[in-house]
Amino acid sequence: MSYPEWRRALEEVVSAGLREHRAAQVAAALSAEAARVAKAPTRAPTAGPPAPARTEPVPTDPLKLVVTSPVMGVDACAAGWVGVVLRPDLPPAVLVSATTAGLLDLARETGPVSVMAVDIPIGLPDDSARLADALARAAVPGKGSSVFTTLTRAAYLAASYEEARAANLAATNGERSASAQAHALRGKILEVDAWLRTEPAVEVIEVHPEVSFARIAGAPLATRKKDAAGAAERWTALAAVGFTAPPYYRGSGFAEDDLLDACAAAWTAARYARGAAESLPPVPEVFSDGLAAAIRV
Repeated sequence: MSYPEWRRALEEVVSAGLREHRAAQVAAALSAEAARVAKAPTRAPTAGPPAPARTEPVPTDPLKLVVTSPVMGVDACAAGWVGVVLRPDLPPAVLVSATTAGLLDLARETGPVSVMAVDIPIGLPDDSARLADALARAAVPGKGSSVFTTLTRAAYLAASYEEARAANLAATNGERSASAQAHALRGKILEVDAWLRTEPAVEVIEVHPEVSFARIAGAPLATRKKDAAGAAERWTALAAVGFTAPPYYRGSGFAEDDLLDACAAAWTAARYARGAAESLPPVPEVFSDGLAAAIRV
């Protein structure tokens, strides 16, 4: 992301109404990224003696899919969860289960899984918004509505939407109510939150498919993933980075857009497994639940 884009990200966060100390945290994260970009070399190295013949593989494009260990990308669907498993030298495998725990068990029937990337908020705030959501929203200008602001833990624990709105207002000193979009995934969010407390023997990270697709394509995708043109654009973007499409695009309990999101999540999981993924924010926040709150891309 370029320096002007990070500056626009800061402006969006501030205009969204985060409290001053939250905006300062975002500014620090953005400034750190701007400093990193500024330090990057811009000139070709001066000529020198011929380099010795390489015996190790040439580093690959960081956007290209390179599967170094088995990973799985996961998205919520009507049946529960759909997962796309990537293993070295094997085609993608599609799995469906009612729960994330069940999905991991299915994947392990054919081998271990090192990283599980899930399109769901991980790390629920106590009295504020999350930097992860603000930075992810800024990373997809024009598509910011695809990134909802995660509610506070108290709001998700409330029994009804009306109670959730009241709880979120109380927790944020009257600054934020609860959007219907953020509350709609309450059951899935609490399921993953409870499952992570069982300490599953797999590294679980949070992703956002539209942010991943924006990174894959070099810019946010303006098309809708539920439309034929939008689905085609996303499959094309995945193919361009070496992602082989699954043998079918929809199945019992999941739609094509669910599978697309799971594929984007799997791409990020593979990047994370080989140390190429980025973190929004660079240093994850940690709330009272002790979970790292960051969106990986």
